[in-house]
Amino acid sequence: MLKLYHAAHSTCSQKVRLVLAEKGLDWEDHLINLATNEHLRPEYLEINPNGVVPTLVHDGTVVTDSSVICEYLDEVSPDPAMSPPTAAGRAHMRAIMRFLEEVPTPAVRPPSFNMAFLPRFDGLDDDSFQKQQSDIRPIRKHFYREMGKGGFDEGAIRAALDRFDTSLSRMERHLGSTDGWLAGAAYTIADAVALPLVDRMYDLKLAGWEGFYPLVSGWYERATARPSFPQAFPTGSRLSEFLEIRPLQVEPEWGKNAQSS
Repeated sequence: MLKLYHAAHSTCSQKVRLVLAEKGLDWEDHLINLATNEHLRPEYLEINPNGVVPTLVHDGTVVTDSSVICEYLDEVSPDPAMSPPTAAGRAHMRAIMRFLEEVPTPAVRPPSFNMAFLPRFDGLDDDSFQKQQSDIRPIRKHFYREMGKGGFDEGAIRAALDRFDTSLSRMERHLGSTDGWLAGAAYTIADAVALPLVDRMYDLKLAGWEGFYPLVSGWYERATARPSFPQAFPTGSRLSEFLEIRPLQVEPEWGKNAQSS
């Protein structure tokens, strides 16, 4: 029995759902309402003390961290395989995954919050925001403090977009040396980790990079055409489906890191 505690619009939840869909696994659905801080309630913190989604429970075994969950699923359900068959290939895939977790994963958060989530904090003063929103989070307290109730400043947004541009450049380089997917000729966990991040930028209407990163654009088209995509992205999985998307205060400068990563 697989139980997944997740949120529809969470990019980390989406990548786990992609792996579940690619493998054709049945799982028990436990939606967590992030807007009401359900992930910070004592009963959820008992299984995931980080207070984030997703969490997988497999026959009583609790697995946290989305990329760890993806690799766990590939081990306990190896057919079809979503990792390369050789140790060298798996090391290459994991190196890509670590980069994706360190660079583009946090980079999507500032534009996402500024463009979609800030209305949640309307009516709060600074003290109330800190007590009710930032300081109650086990591992995201400083992220919320940096953001504040008014959102990230222009410098933080520009830095986030620059990191995402670096990520696109790195993905373009990987795709230029493979047969269509990030870690080789087959769709792997690395592709499932990257896809929700790129899709989020499309959803925010920030994806104007086609002329600079055509291989990434082609990869996105192939990845979203797979049967797993609509299964992992049901209605309500995109922010634009249930939130007003506000304009970003700066224009992305795509291509500034092309060929440099």
